[in-house]
Amino acid sequence: MTVTPWTSSRPWRGIMVATALPMREDLSVDYDAYAEHVRWLIDNGCDGVVPNGSLGEYQTLTDEERARVVRTAVEAAGDGARVMPGVAAYGSAESRRWAEQAAEAGAGSVLLLPPNAYRADEHAVLAHYADVAGVGLPVVAYNNPIDTKVDLTPRLLARLHAEGHIVAVKEFSGDVRRAYEIAELAPELDLLIGADDVLLELALAGAVGWIAGYPNALPASCAALYHAAVAGDLATALPLYKSLHSLLRWDSKTEFVQAIKLSMDLAGRPGGATRPPRQALTGEVETAVRSATEKALAEGHH
Repeated sequence: MTVTPWTSSRPWRGIMVATALPMREDLSVDYDAYAEHVRWLIDNGCDGVVPNGSLGEYQTLTDEERARVVRTAVEAAGDGARVMPGVAAYGSAESRRWAEQAAEAGAGSVLLLPPNAYRADEHAVLAHYADVAGVGLPVVAYNNPIDTKVDLTPRLLARLHAEGHIVAVKEFSGDVRRAYEIAELAPELDLLIGADDVLLELALAGAVGWIAGYPNALPASCAALYHAAVAGDLATALPLYKSLHSLLRWDSKTEFVQAIKLSMDLAGRPGGATRPPRQALTGEVETAVRSATEKALAEGHH
């Protein structure tokens, strides 16, 4: 299998980390810690970052904070092509404005959910992506039917791609069977792994990138896993995947932001608190995340 490396001409490929956003004790954004985190991720084998995704708590940010996060990421990455801001919003006009802001900041691409204020039909989805694509930056679609209740089916993705509105899809449905149908219907559409706990399955099915959660805590081990998986090197990838899977599966759970931030704290990274309405983990969930993280660290993952 040919491994497609990250290039500035297709900057959505490779390991693009959906960055967690460090907060101070008063829940203000720690931009200095965030800039350092972006640099650290790239220094430890990741190709770029996705600020203002759901892992970055974008829904809780003010407009001023959200814009500054993008500018901080671009400056810290040293190359705007390595930055793919999330531009999700309730209205298409607002998503378009965030895409314009990303373009002004020098970002290389944007990540866009379908309309999520209501269960949009196909006509609305097409219009939404067309509107944001009009800004001129490459648009990566984000299929998360679990949370948005709008399913970007392989057929709909093929239509979005054929009309020039998207270059890739972050596939988070968890249904790995879709990879093959997407490849049949839209062979030029780049498939990106959207959930950490289906990484191996989607890599073997032809994914050329990973919009990733757990590299926030363990970038080197996650990068080794990704590169082995996309190379078809099962002898390396499968033991790594099995070793990390008890942690990776938290990326697909409701508490994923708190889980990844807790793992970051335990790994010595600037995770910290989450903004309300998210609350700190307690009880069995905290114990499970903590033990899975400590197990990974004890096994030498970093």
